[in-house]
Amino acid sequence: MTSWVMIVMLVVAWMAFFWSVQRRFRVMVLGRPAMRWDAIIDRIVGTVRFAFGQSRMPRYPLTGWLHVAIFFGFMVLLLRTLVLWGRGVLDDPAFNMDFVFGAVAEMNAIGRAYSAAKDICAVVVLVAASIALYNRVVVRPKRLTQSFEANLILAIIITMMIADILYDGAEIVLRGREMPGHAGFIPYEFAGSAAAFALGGLGDEVLRVLSEIGFWTHSGLVLVFLNLLPYGKHFHVVTSIPNVFLRDVGPAGRIPPIVGLEEKMESMGEGDRFGVGQVTDLTWKGILDLYTCTECGRCTDNCPANQTGKKLSPKHLTIHMRNNLYGRQDELLGELPDEVVGRASDEAPPAGPAHFGHGSDAVPVVRDLFPEVVTPQEVWACTTCRACEQECPVLISYVDKMMGLRQHLVLDQGEVPPELATALRGMETNSNPWNISSMDRAKWAKGLEVRTLGEMDAEEAKKVEVLLFVGCAGSFDDRAKKIATAMVKLLNAGGVDFAVLGKEEQCTGDIARRAGNEYLFQMMAKANIELFAGYDVKKIITICPHCYNTFKNEYPDFGGTYEVLSHVEVLLDLVRRGKLKPTEKIEGSVVYHDSCYLGRHNEIYDEPRDLLAAIPGLELKDAAASRDRGLCCGAGGAQYFKEEEKGETRVNARRTDQLLATGAGTIATACPFCMTMLTDGLKALDKDEEIGQLDIAELLARSCGA
Repeated sequence: MTSWVMIVMLVVAWMAFFWSVQRRFRVMVLGRPAMRWDAIIDRIVGTVRFAFGQSRMPRYPLTGWLHVAIFFGFMVLLLRTLVLWGRGVLDDPAFNMDFVFGAVAEMNAIGRAYSAAKDICAVVVLVAASIALYNRVVVRPKRLTQSFEANLILAIIITMMIADILYDGAEIVLRGREMPGHAGFIPYEFAGSAAAFALGGLGDEVLRVLSEIGFWTHSGLVLVFLNLLPYGKHFHVVTSIPNVFLRDVGPAGRIPPIVGLEEKMESMGEGDRFGVGQVTDLTWKGILDLYTCTECGRCTDNCPANQTGKKLSPKHLTIHMRNNLYGRQDELLGELPDEVVGRASDEAPPAGPAHFGHGSDAVPVVRDLFPEVVTPQEVWACTTCRACEQECPVLISYVDKMMGLRQHLVLDQGEVPPELATALRGMETNSNPWNISSMDRAKWAKGLEVRTLGEMDAEEAKKVEVLLFVGCAGSFDDRAKKIATAMVKLLNAGGVDFAVLGKEEQCTGDIARRAGNEYLFQMMAKANIELFAGYDVKKIITICPHCYNTFKNEYPDFGGTYEVLSHVEVLLDLVRRGKLKPTEKIEGSVVYHDSCYLGRHNEIYDEPRDLLAAIPGLELKDAAASRDRGLCCGAGGAQYFKEEEKGETRVNARRTDQLLATGAGTIATACPFCMTMLTDGLKALDKDEEIGQLDIAELLARSCGA
């Protein structure tokens, strides 16, 4: 009888699970295409590191290590569950994976080792889940979503571990009574032996009942747990490993282009959309991201917009889109009557098989994301700093989704913040967001020893080793011009063969792309690539991280492949090769502010610090929030050219406070936009006369006597 109960339970539970998962899968593949089968070796290595290795979990030590303990505990205990199911199916309490372990009475070394590991994991998982439940119910960290589901799952895990130990304890006592030689403490079953010691005074019938309770509780709760997974945040138990494997293995700073955009705009018909206006406008991998969100809140905890009181929360943005998708599942699968399809409801999707345990995160079941599910205020608050992506333990991408939402607002709806619209018009008419005449672009170089490609013989221009791309800030912003000037003097002193474009230079288009105007970006990118081809440009130096990222990571999508170097990399190389010699002391302390587009987008953290360390007299300090946890200055994602969304404080003010807390006398930057934002932060505190604010190139130029 027992075997039939177990067989029926297993068949029904697994059929129900696969039915739920196939529905989720069918919805997922409604997303737009995405290629995720390249670079297999990189994908495998990343999966081992991030999924199985749990490498990002300990960045939040308490909850991170608790999760690591539960994850690895379940990996070990999975075999235990299979053994219990096998015992139930065969109706044989002695079934113990004989092909590995041997009979209980003659358990081999492998079996004993596993039994010990199993008991250790059961105790560790029990303790870890209990602490995690206490953390959720009592401590209640702000970043965590409070939900019945999360508490229920932890309670199930705790109950399973107790049931498992109870089962072992009862069986050890009964076995000892039947086989006196096996009584007493069993080292490799220490948890079960401890339970046996506590249960030793009970009668055989009571012990058999406790054994049955432990056996069926563990065996059954695993199947309950399994069938809860597709309906809540714990679906990540199923999807996280595939999600990590299928991640974008391209450059972190790259935004995928809209392929064939010009043709699509010309032939756009009714119902066609650009960007992400409905949740199914995401790629299928983007929908898998939604399934995989663990609701840990690390993304929101590190978001500069959220930290400064803006409406944006990457976690809630993800949850809201996912819950909207779940609420529309029947419609998307064609399982609703025609008269119901497409209805807009003011009510949240009902709790039940499509939507489980999200409380305040319920959202209206509507087709269009704006404005019921996602608001423009959230979308325009993003600085594209990638702090959210850097923290996510399951490698969910956010910036590409944010760009898709902006593309929908700009290309489909024509909705652009007024100040940003002005900058975009400037890019259209004068190829720069300041809308200053291109004829004035080369004025910064007056009196400097700098060659211009357009003023050289065609053959001579093609022989120039390096193009120094000054960028819009270096060309038009009075403060940033000093960075460009210092860079020219250093390159000349270092013997670098370089030239600039002068009046021919135009914006890379980064501002347009981050503002959602993909069409304008692609036009500017193609124009630049054509211009560079005319001069046979192969190597580019930039003084702006945004230009650097765009040339290096995004232009290759349009055929523009170059060796791209930031000015920090070039200057450090010149110092190391002895071409530049910083000999003059600069007394004082300096704190370096990590630019998001050098740091999190391109992993350039050590080079700026090594360059500053090479300057004699300087004492280098680091802010508490630095490197890949450095707070954005607030300028990225085209924020520099628009009014910051309403919040408790400005992002640059928060970052300035963090840098000043180090006590450094100078703030060093490697980005003209960061420089402006932090200078404004110092001015707001009346610290601009007291605290220096210099680009690394300016500091090096002083030390080199340039």
